[in-house]
Amino acid sequence: MTGLVLKSVSEGVATLTLNRPDKRNAMSDELRTELISALEDIAADKSIRAMVLTGAGKGFCAGGDIAAMKGRMNAPAGEVAFNGWTRQQRVHHAMTLLHSMPKPTIAAVNGAAAGLGADTAMACDFVIASPFASFTWSYVLRGLIPDGGGMYFLPRRVGLARSKELIFTGRRVDADEALSLGIADRTSSPESLLADAQEWARTLSAGSATAIALGKTILDKSFENAAASIFASGSQAQGICYTSSEHRDAVMAFLSKTTG
Repeated sequence: MTGLVLKSVSEGVATLTLNRPDKRNAMSDELRTELISALEDIAADKSIRAMVLTGAGKGFCAGGDIAAMKGRMNAPAGEVAFNGWTRQQRVHHAMTLLHSMPKPTIAAVNGAAAGLGADTAMACDFVIASPFASFTWSYVLRGLIPDGGGMYFLPRRVGLARSKELIFTGRRVDADEALSLGIADRTSSPESLLADAQEWARTLSAGSATAIALGKTILDKSFENAAASIFASGSQAQGICYTSSEHRDAVMAFLSKTTG
């Protein structure tokens, strides 16, 4: 590890900080590798109940590393496509880990979230933005399409037509518009952004970790699956919840109050 992703844990909340402030935290291959490792560790650590993702310095994440793009274009013609495909697998692995994290995740967007950076914020369950935050799906300005999940996540937040407008134009959305469109869920002052995100994370994760993990997994599939499928998944998940110590302890605590 070279410190491109910083991790701290306090009161059950892990905070990951993308740490390339001189590059506005652009997503290099090295940074992505460290992010994947950190996400895997957090997912497996039962003492961590929620996660906050933010950026060091003035930016949240400027997207893909332009220097890496130049390197791809200079590769031998016969290798460009496969090299690109290989990179895409890593991008999608990182976004899948973030999206499927079995605990609440919050993007604390402190500055510009552009391209892959905007997709990364959308992969989190919730977004809190400072007044300096901005969002842009700038891929079209580079002759590209969103490759970090933006074409999946963004329509679920703002609708199909609005997503097309934002993706086709690549225009910049400031914090106020992001809140009104549903790109951001809350705003906070620059001074309290991280603390507010961490406190929100503690509130979101105060309940049963088992119920939250199972509920999140089902909710994330609810737009794609029919009601019968969601009911079936819910029945299976509820069966697991029935056997959890959290359910038993909660029921016994309630009964002791009513009979005491």
